[in-house]
Amino acid sequence: MNTNRKTAIIVGVLFILAAVTSIIGLLLYDPILNGPDYLIKGSENANQVILGAVFEFILVGSAIGTSIMLFPLLRKQNESIALGYVCFRFLEAVIITVGIVSVLSLLTLSQEFVKVGAPNASSFHTSGTLLIAIHDWTFMLGPNLMLGINTMMCSYLLFTSRLVPRFISVMGITGATLIFIAALLEMFGIILQLSTWGAILAIPVALYEMTLAVWLIVKGFNKVYAGGTKPSTLL
Repeated sequence: MNTNRKTAIIVGVLFILAAVTSIIGLLLYDPILNGPDYLIKGSENANQVILGAVFEFILVGSAIGTSIMLFPLLRKQNESIALGYVCFRFLEAVIITVGIVSVLSLLTLSQEFVKVGAPNASSFHTSGTLLIAIHDWTFMLGPNLMLGINTMMCSYLLFTSRLVPRFISVMGITGATLIFIAALLEMFGIILQLSTWGAILAIPVALYEMTLAVWLIVKGFNKVYAGGTKPSTLL
């Protein structure tokens, strides 16, 4: 198996791993992020919350890994944009990491709340509200806003390079545009972060990532371009 074929498989697996771990992590966070009694539920489900953080750390590593693995191929088309893709992917990962820290800090607050018997419950709830807000903003800015920017860069380079069929690249450009719009609408309070419209606008980028992942695992990159020469015909 040549290097480009191995790279394609690794990138495909990383995209799938990132998608799966992001969903699992969010589900495992449910006791501490949702409900009026989150300070009690968080402490009661501490191991579940920590496991959610572990899955999100896997998400962070997978997100960074996709950009690192794709960079040597994308730079052949436009090194500046390829480098921008890596940087914004790293920035997305950093923002997600801040969100993980906020949840783990909330868990500590929850455990302290239960331990001391909440003699001053209002101060605990004020701190908890702040930490949840930090997580919500990182969830909006990372997996939405930054994802839209770096996906646009990657999809554009895939489109111009023809490393994969152009319909996949078009899916990526469309998905990137919609998730970026979703982030802006959420920031200005026009739609809710977790809502029907939010889900509708997020579906295209998710479909793009899974389609790209499966294609890379099964078919790999276009061998003509990956070898250093652009194909003469469109895919």
